[in-house]
Amino acid sequence: MSMSDPIADMLTRIRNASGAKLADVRMPSSVMRAALAETLQEAGYIESYRVEDLGNNKKQLHIVLKYKGKDRTPVIEGIDRVSKPSRRVYVGCADIPRVLGGLGIAILSTSSGLFTDREARKRNIGGEVLCYVW
Repeated sequence: MSMSDPIADMLTRIRNASGAKLADVRMPSSVMRAALAETLQEAGYIESYRVEDLGNNKKQLHIVLKYKGKDRTPVIEGIDRVSKPSRRVYVGCADIPRVLGGLGIAILSTSSGLFTDREARKRNIGGEVLCYVW
């Protein structure tokens, strides 16, 4: 079965697993999903990730979620898809959005790879806004 929006599927799986306080989440892997997981890890929203080879040219992305405190409050409070297949959202370097006044991050897909909003501003490049995370 083909999927029309694999990034939205990934974000939904992370949102659901985080809400259920699961330790980890697994999903089919792709280069874009692995890059998005790497960006989330660098920003401190997930503990770790790895791509597992299942054989027969199939790979699986394994993401370990991050929690804080004794009551295991999820670090990811919210995650929203911005640019969709039906409506792409592109911004220039001057128009990169700030999520919750800088408390969250926007993840941008640029010609140089995936970057958080802070990194894209520092490099002075714009691109497609994939999602907001807070």
